[in-house]
Amino acid sequence: MLPQTMIGRLHDGGYSCVIRKGDEERVFVRRGVADLYELLHTDPEFLNGAWVADKVIGKGAAALMALGGVREVYADVISRSARELLDREGIPVTCAFEVPYIRNRAQTGQCPVESLCSTTDDLQEMLEKITGFLESAGKR
Repeated sequence: MLPQTMIGRLHDGGYSCVIRKGDEERVFVRRGVADLYELLHTDPEFLNGAWVADKVIGKGAAALMALGGVREVYADVISRSARELLDREGIPVTCAFEVPYIRNRAQTGQCPVESLCSTTDDLQEMLEKITGFLESAGKR
């Protein structure tokens, strides 16, 4: 079961994500999937078997978590497609709110990564789409 202290730290510290494996806990502040993507590529062992507490989880973030082999997830807000993906991958999810989709930062439509990932259920294909998005945005 996900340690409750992680959820408290997520909120009290104003972090976007808190990830814990064993006795090590790391905090992240960037919005979107950049931190998860970077962690998956630079320290995948830390993600494998880790607990994740995140403010917002869309389908892209869920794909990165599944590819990383996370153990359990908490989200303040999770999209329906992200929850379905995590359920399909056997990753337990607790959330405060489930929404039809994650909105973009301007609140005018769907998050671009969520939109990119909406056309497939293949984790590798989603990873390729996220890589392309981050490269085009200069975040990789």
